[in-house]
Amino acid sequence: MGPIERRLQRELKKWGKICLALIDSENFTPEKASKIAKKAENCDVAGILVGGSTALDQFHLKEVVDEIKKVVTLPVILFPNNVTGICPSADAIFFMSLLNSENPYYIAEAQALGALLVWKYKLEAIPVGYLVVGSGGTIGFIGKVRGIPPSKPSLAAMYSLAAHYLGMRYVYLEAGSGVTSHVSSDMVRKVREFYKGNLIVGGGIRTKEDAYEVTSAGADIIVVGNLLENEFFEKPLEEIVNVIRSVKSHDITR
Repeated sequence: MGPIERRLQRELKKWGKICLALIDSENFTPEKASKIAKKAENCDVAGILVGGSTALDQFHLKEVVDEIKKVVTLPVILFPNNVTGICPSADAIFFMSLLNSENPYYIAEAQALGALLVWKYKLEAIPVGYLVVGSGGTIGFIGKVRGIPPSKPSLAAMYSLAAHYLGMRYVYLEAGSGVTSHVSSDMVRKVREFYKGNLIVGGGIRTKEDAYEVTSAGADIIVVGNLLENEFFEKPLEEIVNVIRSVKSHDITR
């Protein structure tokens, strides 16, 4: 475990639940992205993820990361969709395997191609098993995913347990970018029953009610992305951070 992961773990120990802000580098200029990141930091998120399901321009990605790091003290963590999602100036990278892709490239080949760059850039690699639920929006299409049916939480539990046995300290349940609904509490609860690592849930979480439902079912980390594209996102983001911190262990339904 490197310093960035240890920092996340300290935040989890302190608050119980944490929120990460996801900035899609394709959607913003570097200057706009840095302003959003600073506002998110002021809302007390625990870190900034930078990436996106269609991010291809590595030069633009680096400019976005560089501008964000000028204005925030939070860790800046890459959220890559491919080898093009790697840049040297970030603090860490979610080193992810898209476990339910039908294309081996997204399970292990892209990771092998990118591994030497991660090593060369001295990026801290945080091992994540990535699971797409339902259609998964853009990432479901790009990643050639066999989406886990929302009505079959036991399938998500099986994949998550496999991630645990493969040594992945994090599992990310992804509903997808721009989707209208988040991963169900039933699925989160079922995964939590078997997976004892850090459980991340993202996609479709826009309100404090969404966040409370997911964290009370057992999620450790909430990722908020699309909400940040709204002009006045600060108030709902603050509400999300506050409500997930209010979830105590005895509230969690398992």
